[in-house]
Amino acid sequence: MNLLDLFQPIRAFVFDIDGVLTDGMLLVPEQGELLRMMNIKDGYALQLAVKKGYHVWVISGGKSTAAQGRLARLGVSEVYIQVNNKTALLLDLVQRHGLKQEEVLYMGDDMPDIAPMQACGLACCPADAAVDVKQMATYISPLAGGKGCARDVIEKVLKIRGDWE
Repeated sequence: MNLLDLFQPIRAFVFDIDGVLTDGMLLVPEQGELLRMMNIKDGYALQLAVKKGYHVWVISGGKSTAAQGRLARLGVSEVYIQVNNKTALLLDLVQRHGLKQEEVLYMGDDMPDIAPMQACGLACCPADAAVDVKQMATYISPLAGGKGCARDVIEKVLKIRGDWE
């Protein structure tokens, strides 16, 4: 199947935070709260996808209330942190929003993302994902986590569907 054909049916995006929306690095200051960096270009694409009516969900096993706040400011209202079973939550979201699994793109970077990636229509990962994740991904972005990989997949879908601006 052509890669363009894989991106065409996508109506929902699911992203992990650490290693996908961030580069996976943590700054550990003396004050205690861990700091992460997010890419401004990913932010543009995320807010545009929301404005164009796509579902954008963030599912993370980590705890990052600061990232949750940043995503909320971009219009991403469904951000789930400290999730133990990403696949169960993903399938619940698909059902709740009346979607088909084939309409969902999931981008993850490490072992906890493999099962939910297998439960969606298009499994994607950043260029620097774990080897096992890369082996099962249908699409590997040429960009690393936190370096524009989310924008890469969002831009592809929105361009194919005539929604990019």
